[in-house]
Amino acid sequence: MANRQPGLLAWLHLMRIHHQVQKCETAHLAQYNLTLPQFDVLAQLYREQGITQQALADRLFVTKGNVCGLMDRMVEQDLVERRADPQDRRAYMLHLTPKGKQLIEKVLPTHGQVIVAQIEKLAPEKQKQLLDLLSELDRALEDKTA
Repeated sequence: MANRQPGLLAWLHLMRIHHQVQKCETAHLAQYNLTLPQFDVLAQLYREQGITQQALADRLFVTKGNVCGLMDRMVEQDLVERRADPQDRRAYMLHLTPKGKQLIEKVLPTHGQVIVAQIEKLAPEKQKQLLDLLSELDRALEDKTA
């Protein structure tokens, strides 16, 4: 049967695991009154301030339209600010506010611990095997000739 192919089963397991880990992430972030998309924005801007909404959308794998609504809400919450792009009057550069920076610095370490706790349900040698296999698959998918 087609649905018993190892590749399909592996993909289904990955989706199920992703969903389970994401539930833990969501519960953790709710303690800080953050959604997962808001956390992703804060984390990206913490990594690099002054990017455009389009660059942020590309990093989050969403459309610029999705980012616009999210930015409106985050500006209202005083987590992010838009600054005019000196190179392009139609564009805005995104920056963390002091409140946004303080929040992401508080959330980031514990958020990483939430994810690690899920993966640590595997023995260390199994974690390494999983990392190696997923890294290999990631590289193969990036290969344009595959």
